[in-house]
Amino acid sequence: MAFLYPGFLFALFALAIPVIIHLFNFRQYKKVYFSNVQFLKDLQKQQSSRSNLKNRLILAARLLALTFLVLAFTRPFLPVGNPENAGKQHAVSVFVDNSYSMQTLNREGSLLDEAKRRAKEVASAYSVNDRFQLITQDFEGKQQRFLNRDEFNQAVDEVKISPQSRNFQQVLERQKALFESENNAVPTVYLISDFQKNLAKNSIDADQKTKVMLVRIKASPLPNIAVDSVWLLSPLHQPNAAEKLVVKLHNYGDEKAQKVPVKLLINGQTKALGSYDLNAKSVRQDTLQFSGLKPGWQKGELSLNDNPVTFDNQFYFTFQVQQQLPVLQITDQVPNKYISAVFASDAFFKADFSSAGNVNYSALNRYPVIYFSDVKEVSAGLAQQLQNYVKQGGTLVVFPAADANLASYKSLLQPLQADFPEKLLNDSTKVTAINLKHPLFKEVFEKMPQNPDLPQIKKYYGLSSGQRNLKNNLLELPGRTAFLSVYNSGKGKVYLSAVPLDETFSNLPRHALFVPLLFRMALLSGHNQPLFYTLGENELMEIAPIAKLDEQPLHLQKGQISLIPDMREVNGNTILYVADQIRETGDYKLTRKDSVLAQIAFNDNRQESDLNYLTDQELKTDFHAIKTVSYLSSGGLSLTKQVAEVNSGVQLWKLCLILALLFLAAEVLLIRFYKVNRQQTVAV
Repeated sequence: MAFLYPGFLFALFALAIPVIIHLFNFRQYKKVYFSNVQFLKDLQKQQSSRSNLKNRLILAARLLALTFLVLAFTRPFLPVGNPENAGKQHAVSVFVDNSYSMQTLNREGSLLDEAKRRAKEVASAYSVNDRFQLITQDFEGKQQRFLNRDEFNQAVDEVKISPQSRNFQQVLERQKALFESENNAVPTVYLISDFQKNLAKNSIDADQKTKVMLVRIKASPLPNIAVDSVWLLSPLHQPNAAEKLVVKLHNYGDEKAQKVPVKLLINGQTKALGSYDLNAKSVRQDTLQFSGLKPGWQKGELSLNDNPVTFDNQFYFTFQVQQQLPVLQITDQVPNKYISAVFASDAFFKADFSSAGNVNYSALNRYPVIYFSDVKEVSAGLAQQLQNYVKQGGTLVVFPAADANLASYKSLLQPLQADFPEKLLNDSTKVTAINLKHPLFKEVFEKMPQNPDLPQIKKYYGLSSGQRNLKNNLLELPGRTAFLSVYNSGKGKVYLSAVPLDETFSNLPRHALFVPLLFRMALLSGHNQPLFYTLGENELMEIAPIAKLDEQPLHLQKGQISLIPDMREVNGNTILYVADQIRETGDYKLTRKDSVLAQIAFNDNRQESDLNYLTDQELKTDFHAIKTVSYLSSGGLSLTKQVAEVNSGVQLWKLCLILALLFLAAEVLLIRFYKVNRQQTVAV
């Protein structure tokens, strides 16, 4: 047993007072003379013995009553947790999980309502001098401060369901940041949650000086079907072209789902319908086809009917159908006639030209693809700009010149982790292999013949072979020698040909394969904006380059919601930073004044769709690295008593007070009802 206020033990010296009173409480007896006192003496002995017993019992009752009264003021307790923390000020951080899964119901109502009630019970177990932090999934700036108990309870009442979803390690790191400002207080963390499995994917660790208390809000697993993701098969979208949308459906329940209806809306119009069966705990992918799109931004919505969990029944995405695709051709003096002829045949492409000595570097990012050909020597400045262009997401197609300065091409291509032409080989040969698995050749051939007519080679540049892990050979010569290769570099890619666009080297410029090659290189390129972003994960968004005008800020708008994102220019790209300003899913317009610059879609984090929860054993396994972790029960019991016992042990002051009152009552009863018989003695 330990004492919270041991200084009160000095009051035990007061026990001497009833002892002194007992010893010096002498009675004055009146002398009565009798003629014969033989029988009177025996009676006096009997009465004296009973009187002494009564006095001793009264003294014992007084001493015990006073002892337990003093002990009640010392606040005795039986240590359960850390007795050295008893009596100190506490800094308490309470995490209330307000993610989507907490809106499901149990016997107490919604899980969030029960979590809020438990948070208040935790606060009531502490003294008025302790400080409290309330933290939720929102990670708001106002939550990074300590509150008194009344302010804490008021903040708990204001907690609402949030689309954010953080794991427990992120929560503990956030709480730790505030504890660093409270060095003299005892840090304690409470995690009040349903403990979904997705919130604790890895082992969780925390400062060993911090006591971590886990409070589970019990929930029942529910069947749920959600749209996990979508993607379009075509990277580039043309007016009235056929589109294919791949839909990924996930059945998180333990039973098979049959005939789940799915509807696709584009700009509010129904474009496709589907009905699917999903096995228990399974994922299914299917393709929806649609067409008839006009140029401009398209707002897509995929919806399904699934109860009782409905927050993940809609999935939003956006994409742009382009009226024209700009491409840039860079040569030494005049445009290459073969490249010009290819893009002049299709009005969808808008081909621009620039000589190698007069390139507008600031405009390079406007072009998703650059065709670089017939340049004898690549200047250092142009090489640097083209390298930045590729690393930021551009596509560079390189056809070396017939009389190229190979050292300058090495300076251009080697930093891009691409091979480079090393020497001219005067060997006549033929392309012998074509990589049909690469996306570049997708839908180019209806049927591949057994002996296809492939380009004939008269002479070619031998390419270095130092980037085997980073390249894909699209066309090969005998011996698996690279003829046309593609390399990934940064966010972009580089296509490199072993021959110039010159008929003295090969018949590639007039070959039937040349036109689809150039078209597909253009169609697979570009700064494609993601179809959607996820709330709580994507705070930085890269969009097509936009000129920054201080007097004309950008706005993200959806209905009555309007916010101004932070706009930054990074290496020629436009980056938007929204932090935690967006709290609602859907399609948002990015505008400047009355102009719509882009459409951006936001969806909820789909990890909340998995309504499976950690078992007690899994919970202990995930938190085993925290030596100071404890588990509190919320099964209908008040947390106030449990928290008090953990912090201060089993409190005994109430028992001491009750015993003090009992012994005072015993003293009163002894005085009132314990009588010593007084008999009259008459002398004869």
